[in-house]
Amino acid sequence: MNNKIIKSLVFGIFLFLFLFNLTSRIKALYAAEKKSDKDNAKSDDKKILKEAMFYQKLDNKKVRCNLCPRGCVISDGGTGFCRARQNINGTLYSINYGKIVSMNIDPIEKKPFFHVLPGSKSFSIASAGCNLRCEYCQNWQISQRSPNDVEYEYFKPEQIVDMALKSGSKSIAYTYSEPISFYEYVVDTSKLAKKKRLKNIVVTNGFINKEPLEYMLKYVDGVRVDLKGFNEDFYVKYTSGKLGPVLETLKTIKKSGRWLEIINLIVPGANDNDEDVQKLCNWVKENLGDDVPVHFTRFYPNYKMSDTPPTPESTVIRAREIALKSGLKYAYTGNIYYPDGETTYCPDGTAAIRRKGYFIEKNILKNGKCPDGYKIPGLWK
Repeated sequence: MNNKIIKSLVFGIFLFLFLFNLTSRIKALYAAEKKSDKDNAKSDDKKILKEAMFYQKLDNKKVRCNLCPRGCVISDGGTGFCRARQNINGTLYSINYGKIVSMNIDPIEKKPFFHVLPGSKSFSIASAGCNLRCEYCQNWQISQRSPNDVEYEYFKPEQIVDMALKSGSKSIAYTYSEPISFYEYVVDTSKLAKKKRLKNIVVTNGFINKEPLEYMLKYVDGVRVDLKGFNEDFYVKYTSGKLGPVLETLKTIKKSGRWLEIINLIVPGANDNDEDVQKLCNWVKENLGDDVPVHFTRFYPNYKMSDTPPTPESTVIRAREIALKSGLKYAYTGNIYYPDGETTYCPDGTAAIRRKGYFIEKNILKNGKCPDGYKIPGLWK
């Protein structure tokens, strides 16, 4: 057995034990919180209905949702495209408010955020629902389901903040499904978390209207946007969405001063051609700047594309090379073993942060500064 295989096995065992420990901790926190919660609203869903923000009432008890670019017009009793907002007697409600379907303590590198509190833990939560229909969704079991069809536990925003603090996490991540679909809960929880000096980070598809985005950004510290491709036809065919609104979201986040990172999951035969990758990189540099981190990650068969083969590692590596040649300073790879693609470099070529999967092997930055004093952008404290 060669050294490379041995190292991979050791790393795999270490990763398993690390994640098992985090899982045990979250279970303990969860059990304690539920034991003390004597007013569990799951027994009466009416208690946990939250009137939606950003909608307008129309004639005949219809409403128009203005949260995302779809602008769903919803009749009485109906739900929006995201399945998470329902018209009840002429009033629009968030029906997944506080209904947590996934809760974990994750390394922040898992999001991935590479320029936010490296090596820290992030208390990660999700509710069911999504306003896109990605054919290759990695979390379809919760994102492509109605909140009423998924097992959940109800938690008040203050309970989430309390558990995050007790877990030793430095941030709360709204992730896994689509935070836009549980927008009101994100906002309410973020307000409380901010008062307790916890960072709020959102992992989103970016398909949201400008006004609600700007309101959310008042309470959020960092946003990781899934820029799924750089082709309008791709967005329509594979996500049932549109590219334009996502690009506007990226510009709004950058303008707000909130920290921004981008991920591009490369799907074979769908968004993996060099021309689109080049266009994506050029657009990012011209509209957002050369210092916005971009993560290119490997696709694995899932959901409706379970017969599509995994992305060749060489394709992911080539995408990073295109980004670097385009002038982007911080281009990374994910879902493959390629140490160079996980490393943050200072301008002189010194490895500032060396990662191995979700773990930090080396970090020589002092408050985000390289040894020569160069400041690498990010949230470092």
